[in-house]
Amino acid sequence: MATTMQKVFPFLIIGSGIAITAALVAMKQPPEEKPPVDTTPLVSVQSIEYKPMTFTVSSYGVVNPKYQTELVAQVNGEITYLAEAFVKGGFVKKGQILAKIDPSDYESALLDAQAELASAKSNLVLEKATAAVAEREWAEITDSKPSDLSLRKPQLAKEIAKLKSAEAGLHRAQRNLERSVIKAPYDSLIASRNIGLGTYVGNGASIGTLYNTEIAEVRLPLADKEMQYLDRKGANAEVSLVGNFAGEKQQWQGTIVRSEGVIDSKSRMTYLVAEINDPYALKGNHKELRFGTYVTAHIGGTQAGSVAIIPRHLIVNGLVAVMDTEMKLRYLPVNIIRQDGSNVIISSGLEDGMNIITSALDYPIEGMSVKLPEDKILQQDAIEGDDIIKSAIAIKDKE
Repeated sequence: MATTMQKVFPFLIIGSGIAITAALVAMKQPPEEKPPVDTTPLVSVQSIEYKPMTFTVSSYGVVNPKYQTELVAQVNGEITYLAEAFVKGGFVKKGQILAKIDPSDYESALLDAQAELASAKSNLVLEKATAAVAEREWAEITDSKPSDLSLRKPQLAKEIAKLKSAEAGLHRAQRNLERSVIKAPYDSLIASRNIGLGTYVGNGASIGTLYNTEIAEVRLPLADKEMQYLDRKGANAEVSLVGNFAGEKQQWQGTIVRSEGVIDSKSRMTYLVAEINDPYALKGNHKELRFGTYVTAHIGGTQAGSVAIIPRHLIVNGLVAVMDTEMKLRYLPVNIIRQDGSNVIISSGLEDGMNIITSALDYPIEGMSVKLPEDKILQQDAIEGDDIIKSAIAIKDKE
């Protein structure tokens, strides 16, 4: 038969367990309250600014002389004189003597031509006198009308023709003598010289090549779609040329003077031609622009009006993501009037000062809330401030 202790012992164990459990529960601290997690997407924005703009069209080209001339000998003979400036890279003025061909034969030919002219003039005077005597004698013999032969008119015409031939011969001799002296046709840079002292040259032999230094040209290729941004298809437009000179980037000014008027069959480009005055700075103090220089050209174009520039990658199907005044995501259509490298130029669709979203969104939805990073930081600072206050209050309560 169970004793009283045996009957009570199980209840004591159970009671002890309940007491211990209650004590442990009482000692357990309540779980910390975690602040709610803000899942609003953070975005970066760029403010839209409209301002006036003048379009420019970019191109490129190589500087060349407007005129280049290959000098050739127009008479035969030996080179007896060369100017010191007549060397490759030399500069010469218009009319400056570059070389001379031995003039002896042409001086002799001129004397012969002068003698023939004098003889022809003398024969003409004599024939005129003879014709006058024949006319007078015919009148003394008969009253009938004389024939042209009787009046020596054929002989007179022959002498007149001989005189004209002699005059032509004199002009030819004078011209050949003048051609024995080779002169620069304009202010020039000597590109090459193909003769030396004592060289015998024949009619048509190459003497050298000259480049005109008064005006330089640059052919500028443009895609057909770029022509719409130029006034009057670029006629008389100002051009800024950028290139390197002496290891430094330099800039020169030019003017579009003409279009070549056709589309190149290979490149499908239209070529405009720009002119630059005094490229070698022979008459001014600007930097020289040497022939053969590769330049980038910026051609002044039409007035675009009030426009804004935004990165091209932000436009998808003609829509731009913006953050409205209520911090909501909106997609707005824009009117693109030109692409300019990595940017596009728009004329309407967005308001001045509006914020466009420049950062990528994982799952964008029209009307969703968005935040700026600075707003997130301010919110976090506020939460941390609240936590500090709560901790201070809890500590004070324990005390």
